[in-house]
Amino acid sequence: MAAEIESLLGFDALVKAVDGSVLKRTDNFSFSSVAADSRNCVSGTLFVPLIGQKQNGHIYIPQALAKGASVVFVQRAEYEDKKEDYEKLFAGSNAAFIAVSNTMTALQKAAGAYVARFPSLIKIGVTGSSGKTTTKEIIASILGVKYKVVTNEGNLNSETGLPLSVFKIRDEHEVGIFEMGMNRKGEISEIAGVLLPSVSVITNIGTAHIGILGSKDAIALEKKNIFSYFTDNCVGFVPENDEYADFLKDVKKGKIYSFGVKSNKKIHDVSSYGIKGTVFGYGNCSIHFPVPGKHNFSNALAAIAVAEYLHLSEKDIKKGLENVKTIFGRNQIFSGDITLVHDCYNANPDSMAGAIEFCDDLLWKGKKVYVLGDMLELGKESAKEHEKIGKIVAASKADCAVFFGEEMKNAFEACRKNKNCFWSDDMEQVKQFLETTVCNGDLVLLKASNGMKLWRAAEALDIILEVKA
Repeated sequence: MAAEIESLLGFDALVKAVDGSVLKRTDNFSFSSVAADSRNCVSGTLFVPLIGQKQNGHIYIPQALAKGASVVFVQRAEYEDKKEDYEKLFAGSNAAFIAVSNTMTALQKAAGAYVARFPSLIKIGVTGSSGKTTTKEIIASILGVKYKVVTNEGNLNSETGLPLSVFKIRDEHEVGIFEMGMNRKGEISEIAGVLLPSVSVITNIGTAHIGILGSKDAIALEKKNIFSYFTDNCVGFVPENDEYADFLKDVKKGKIYSFGVKSNKKIHDVSSYGIKGTVFGYGNCSIHFPVPGKHNFSNALAAIAVAEYLHLSEKDIKKGLENVKTIFGRNQIFSGDITLVHDCYNANPDSMAGAIEFCDDLLWKGKKVYVLGDMLELGKESAKEHEKIGKIVAASKADCAVFFGEEMKNAFEACRKNKNCFWSDDMEQVKQFLETTVCNGDLVLLKASNGMKLWRAAEALDIILEVKA
């Protein structure tokens, strides 16, 4: 009995939550972690083998068992098709096995049942076309002054990432802050159903994933689904200056508030300090928010709105904001002989334009060199959106532009007549160009989707980035 109490969920509760059927039961059942990658399994892991377009996780069940998995979900169709093989696995293992209709759905249902174990937890959801991770981290920094906080690590915000993340919740946590992303229609509603947030933030509505959903209207509708499980006691926050603000506020239950400079009467005397962030007045406090960029100041305003709703003091909000740390690949500033703006964890047309605007606004004695890589997941809009970026760069204050990747060739063609620029889809050529172009005192912007691995270009500047997945 003691082992079951230590388990994240008891055996019968787990089977019931996932509408499962028992293939093999074990004595002293317990699991203390959850993994969808067999390499992440340890002793006492619930292993969830997912079926994707390229991989069937069921083939890794033996590896998961070898690493100590104590319970395994098996998709019923897989079991029926290979019953004899599974019976051999059962006989040679001490793990429990549960048959489910769909392992992805089962993971989400199990996560929802686990979240329900913490009825007093303040659950905060964050979504938007850009700025989700940064906003989550700012909220966590502020609320962490007063509460014990848990968040999803990095950007584990998807149909699998969010359910895996909520299993990090423990009894001591008072607030859970989880970002929610999407790569398909219906995903936000799906994962909102796991967390059931009582406080939700939409950072903005942009063109990220427009290749998947087809239009900004469809993106706004999808993001709005973070409010889809709201009760009368729930609250949401949306940006005051977003073109979809009125649409986002129109909900059946709960209350939606605006965040921004106009919406918060305590904000005053806002001054940009360039790469050193923003200094502004907040009530009787003066706050130095260290993360640079107008878009990040907007993210800070969203965090302030949440903190005020949860009754944090001006002093606590100041402390939390001034202690915010930059996140890998998101407006990281490396100052030295050459100043690097490393902003290549992700990219879409809005965040790309924002990064260019940020660097344009900086007063700089040396050259400004903008190194831009492909924006992914834009679908049929990709060529047009990359061409738009080329036109923005052509009108920018860059002294030189470097375009990297097949899609960025469209930007290069739109820019080359008006700006000194270079294009290649070969990283070694990009490095060679930077080595011969960039001098001490110059400012270099790196901006691209994460999949382009544009951080490699920093090696040409003798800047070594600590790469994180």
